[in-house]
Amino acid sequence: MGLDQGWVTDVPGLTRTQQLRALGNGVVPQQGAAALRLLLDRAGHPHTAGAAA
Repeated sequence: MGLDQGWVTDVPGLTRTQQLRALGNGVVPQQGAAALRLLLDRAGHPHTAGAAA
């Protein structure tokens, strides 16, 4: 998912179910970055126009 190893699994006190729920409700960083690039490009933002996706 692009997260550091142990990002969720090394949190003390979380059950396996809680870990999976936390991951299931998240957006992977790469997905969020791609969405922002797409939106900024469509809006004609000067810092992203023509940038590689």
